[in-house]
Amino acid sequence: MTLAVGNEIWLFAAGGLIVVWFVWTWNALVRHGNKVREAYSGIDVQLKRRHDLVPNLVRTVKAYASHEQETLESVVEARNAAADAEQIPDREARERSLQKSLGKLFALVEAYPELKADKNFRALHGDLVEIEDALQYARRYYNGTVRDWNNLVERIPSNVVAGLAGKKTEPFFQLDDADEAAVPRIDFDEEEA
Repeated sequence: MTLAVGNEIWLFAAGGLIVVWFVWTWNALVRHGNKVREAYSGIDVQLKRRHDLVPNLVRTVKAYASHEQETLESVVEARNAAADAEQIPDREARERSLQKSLGKLFALVEAYPELKADKNFRALHGDLVEIEDALQYARRYYNGTVRDWNNLVERIPSNVVAGLAGKKTEPFFQLDDADEAAVPRIDFDEEEA
């Protein structure tokens, strides 16, 4: 009789530990899932800031280089396409396209010294540099939270709870080339010399 009571206590304790582990793992999944969503919203905010800045850049360049209509239109089209993207792989591709269009826009600026000297253009370029820096930080933060999430979803034994809850790994937000993430630099100093 004493042996049966002892076994029941051990079974009850083991069951209690399993329940505690399950609750702890579930809460970790919730916490990390929320961090991933928060981090993605940080990228979203920076991308929106960039998308909002593009029309002002185009208008400023257009005032000096109105005959460069094709380049200006490609920037606007790329901006609109990027703003409409929702899924990460699609967003990455459209943001790369926007980045290339902006690169062409800034290459065009080099041919217009009076545009490079324009106070509004300089301020917009400075804002874009700031946004790109913030965007790079937001991507790094997002990818760090995705790494932690994916580890939790894939590692044993937490993968059991993740599988029961239907949790899947998340994709990283990345660019193919680090140069694509950089804002084209314009040498403003040569005009001031």
